[in-house]
Amino acid sequence: MGCDHTTMIFSTDNGIVAIDSPVKLKILELLRNGTIAFEELVEESGKAKSTISVHLDDLERLNLIQEKTHPGDKRKKYFVLNSLCLAFSETPLRNQYKRHLDDIAFSRSNDNSFIIHLFHTIRFGMEAYGFDPKPILKRLGTDIGIKIGPKFKADNFEGILKELPVFWRNHKLGDMIIIRNSEPVIQVKNCHHCCRMPDVGKTLCSMDEGILEGVFLSRLKLDYGVMETECFGNGYDHCKFVIEKK
Repeated sequence: MGCDHTTMIFSTDNGIVAIDSPVKLKILELLRNGTIAFEELVEESGKAKSTISVHLDDLERLNLIQEKTHPGDKRKKYFVLNSLCLAFSETPLRNQYKRHLDDIAFSRSNDNSFIIHLFHTIRFGMEAYGFDPKPILKRLGTDIGIKIGPKFKADNFEGILKELPVFWRNHKLGDMIIIRNSEPVIQVKNCHHCCRMPDVGKTLCSMDEGILEGVFLSRLKLDYGVMETECFGNGYDHCKFVIEKK
């Protein structure tokens, strides 16, 4: 956990708690290393004793931490983490979320730009507030791929690869090409939702992975794994998907 995290999600016995106070996050960060004395929390945080006391009371009330006393000196107070960190937000993705919020405000009323920005806002907003949406987006993508599979005519792998770029282009999902190496690779330029993303150190097109897997499963009754290895989100100017028969 570092200074770029602005929101953290914790699991406690009382349920899920979101924390965005910089002082509270600093205290929780220190406590992740183990039990710490009150005086050390004050010193490490650089805040007044009264300020730290208020935040410690809040965190204890939320059941995020526990207060303990030294067995040899009841006047000495120690604190320990009493919760599990589930997720945290990161500045690059939070900035992207804010940009999409601005895009929604200026989207035109006579085209589909609002619905596009709405999807982007939800997708990056989940990550901005600390949730990893990739597994569920891939699962949803697979469901979508299975449903749209009947739109494809081919009943063999090569035929599907010929139809996919047409489908992608017709639905403005990006400019797809099939690269013929020892194994075919899918590459997408102008990706519909990540081509404007900065390098955030991760791939972002898990829903597209799922859609491709779902189409293969629906049309061919075969289980293909599709994994994005290159993306605008990890510094490339395209998205690249490798295909592997499971």
